[in-house]
Amino acid sequence: MDRSIIKNYRKNDKLRISFNTLAKETFGLDFEPWYHSGFWNEKYIPYSVLCEGRIISNVSVNLIDCEYAGRKKRYIQLGTVMTDKKYRHKGYIRMLMEEIRRDYSGCDGFFLYANDSVCDFYPKFDFEKAEEYRFRAEIHTSSSPSAIPVSMQTSDDWTHFLKEKKQRKSSGVLNLDTDDLLMFYLTQFMKDHVFYIPSPNCYVIAEADNDILTVYDIFSEQPVDIISVCSCFGAGIKSVDFAFTPDDTHHLEKYLYREDDSTFFILGEGLKQDMKHIGAFPAVAHA
Repeated sequence: MDRSIIKNYRKNDKLRISFNTLAKETFGLDFEPWYHSGFWNEKYIPYSVLCEGRIISNVSVNLIDCEYAGRKKRYIQLGTVMTDKKYRHKGYIRMLMEEIRRDYSGCDGFFLYANDSVCDFYPKFDFEKAEEYRFRAEIHTSSSPSAIPVSMQTSDDWTHFLKEKKQRKSSGVLNLDTDDLLMFYLTQFMKDHVFYIPSPNCYVIAEADNDILTVYDIFSEQPVDIISVCSCFGAGIKSVDFAFTPDDTHHLEKYLYREDDSTFFILGEGLKQDMKHIGAFPAVAHA
């Protein structure tokens, strides 16, 4: 049987659908809505093994371009690591990993999130377990909510939001150029998580669960007091958890973050040093 490595084939309907079929079988993920929304672009690159016209194994590259500490960075996030059950234990993932590392040898580091059941797998490719840290704070306010829900139901809504976002900067330590990944979330299962706050004229991606607010990012024209922004969600909120690392962490509590059934792995001395300040990659940049 002829087997070959193929990559960056998202515009080939037959191959993309074969990839998507394997993704649904393996993870329950459906990439077709993301593709048809127009946000699957050249920054998400499947590296796959093709056998008799079918995708049988895959490791996807996610280009995480960002500005960090005044410098441009390119981190490579690996995801959608999968092999058809009939073709496992044949070294296909190793083939793909080696190809990716050759292609992106000049990047600033690699990272991935692995299910706990395969934690012994990634050290075979020189990845190391690493810790992520997040920040949280208590909120004390008697104010009424002033955060206005932003519609994210149509392509016009998406275009309007991205235009507004482009005029603002993140309040995070990483200023990400990953709208493709962000919109993977905001066009599907996080459509109800976008809010506009008139004063101080900012957009917030957040989710309230009882009295806890999880904030995924804040976009503003000028630096803002993030606690004051969170207070705009009203007196019902008692605490806030930041799913990104704010640029200003004064008066915030730092804690070791661990997601259920997920282990963070990194590769590269540069990224290892950067993580001391980055703390954790934003949740809406996970693929």
